[in-house]
Amino acid sequence: MFATGIENSDPTIEGGRVRRDQMEECGHYARWREDLALVAETGCGFLRIGPPLHRALYAPDRYDWDYADAVFPEMRRLKIVPIVDLCHFGLPDWLGDFQNPDFPAAFAAYARAFAERFPWVQLYTPVNEMFITAVFSARYGWWNEQLTTDRGFVTALKHIVRANVLAMEAILEVRPDAIFIQSESSEYFHADSPAAIGPAEVKNAERFLTLDLNYGRRVDSEMYAYLLDNGMTREEYRFFMVHRLKRWCIMGNDYYVTNEHLVSADGSTRASGEIFGYATITRQYHDRYRLPVMHTETNLQQGPRGDEAVQWLWKQWANVLRVRNDGVPIVGFTWFSLTDQVDWDTALRERNGRVNPLGLYDLDRRIRPVGEAYRKLIADWRDVLPAQSLCLQVPVQMLRDRDGWPEGEGV
Repeated sequence: MFATGIENSDPTIEGGRVRRDQMEECGHYARWREDLALVAETGCGFLRIGPPLHRALYAPDRYDWDYADAVFPEMRRLKIVPIVDLCHFGLPDWLGDFQNPDFPAAFAAYARAFAERFPWVQLYTPVNEMFITAVFSARYGWWNEQLTTDRGFVTALKHIVRANVLAMEAILEVRPDAIFIQSESSEYFHADSPAAIGPAEVKNAERFLTLDLNYGRRVDSEMYAYLLDNGMTREEYRFFMVHRLKRWCIMGNDYYVTNEHLVSADGSTRASGEIFGYATITRQYHDRYRLPVMHTETNLQQGPRGDEAVQWLWKQWANVLRVRNDGVPIVGFTWFSLTDQVDWDTALRERNGRVNPLGLYDLDRRIRPVGEAYRKLIADWRDVLPAQSLCLQVPVQMLRDRDGWPEGEGV
């Protein structure tokens, strides 16, 4: 599945007073028809996209479908398959933030309503980057609730993953063959000295928390104590262990040059740049969850030479081929996003209006060198790695899980 995405982040900053709506800031609301035409022009058959949650879910059980009713039929006409991103870093004002225990149920009702309105949609990312959402909102203090405490982090995390699980269940009641592609940040923490090995090990356990809970996998013993010490009840933990929806999932993982970190002895972190790279870290995640994989996000800012993003594209694609040749069932690749973004150099924390040249196209919808390179990559490889492989592989595994067929049995 060759994909790109419409950047639809919408967290709040400055104590909830300011909404960073990237669909507005990048001009998508005014130019969505043009954007979809550009997706088709690149040869991408798949698009990560979703209605803006803060507009669509505007009150309890009240939905505004104006955007989706216009955009999704046009995608269908263009034969672009949506991977529907229902929550991307922010909540509607009336729900507040991720500390709100009412969020999971309200979000699940919204997911069900969307699936009922668009029953032809099969691929979903209910909550985008659950780990990053919790970290940026409740550990770094950057977005939404802007907390910097362990209890705040655990509270956000348990509500976010519960919302994802309930949304998957709600969608499956409408579309039993739905497939969920978790777009989750793939992280690694390197110790910068022998004294930092312990703190690094803790952080390397924490990075798996959202997916462990989402897939019903028992967390490591130290993480179990951490969760309970910071507000998760045994009943809440048991919810995740008995709601196992792994058989309907593809482990989407995102990788940027910022996804690896150096850890100091005091537990503080700083960017390390690329050390292991996508292939090594993806194998770690695949070894843990044993699911089909999709590379769901990457990009790099175009620099003064003009070819930095192109070189990064080819490096990521080489990593995709490497893990595939090593036996990891990888089913897709994504350059995120279609257009340049705004203020991601400060993770949306500051309102500078600075355009970040990260897209396949600039904000005037002129193609960038990486857009040309991606279009050629897709044209060259689409018949070598056909998208139909998804239809052949995923339902077979779903049937095995459902009916207890032994691994390795021919189908």
